[in-house]
Amino acid sequence: MHISSFFLELRSAYQAELDDLSFDSDGQNVLRKRLADKRKELDFLLQIMDLNPEMVAVVLHQAFQFTVPAVMDHFLTHNDDELLAWKALKHALKIEPWAQPIVDKILQEPMGEWFLSVAAALEYMHTKPLSAANRPPDAEDDETEPREATATQHAEEGGSRIEDDDEQDAQAREDAGNDWLAEQGFDRKD
Repeated sequence: MHISSFFLELRSAYQAELDDLSFDSDGQNVLRKRLADKRKELDFLLQIMDLNPEMVAVVLHQAFQFTVPAVMDHFLTHNDDELLAWKALKHALKIEPWAQPIVDKILQEPMGEWFLSVAAALEYMHTKPLSAANRPPDAEDDETEPREATATQHAEEGGSRIEDDDEQDAQAREDAGNDWLAEQGFDRKD
């Protein structure tokens, strides 16, 4: 499967957004609380959903179950100017009951269907490791296995490499997110 450059860039930015929300300054995992807070800000976030979909899509983190992965795989090959409509995608997934009111509210917006398609794709990519063909050129060449298998293998080797890989992945996602935001006209965070 080939992933379009549009979705590869958004994937990195989406992962960086989730990473930013995951831990507080004391290292405590606060993702659930921060996502709940973001969902309360939905009215405000809807104003930026077409400009920064990755920043808004986090409100739908874990909102989808993908029942027809082949449809999602095909969808990821498209660029932003040729995306499939929400109606073409929604039969390939199931919306979690807690997320249905959020989805209904988003669908009322002029860009709602487009955004839901992009949000579903971001969440789908979040659940799948990148293949070697889809990884950016600066990514490590030896990470063609799923993340869990790689982590297990390194743990068996007694590896402190797990922490190094995680740090490199987090840095790569942050750099990609910063690059994308800079391309959109925002100041760099670093």
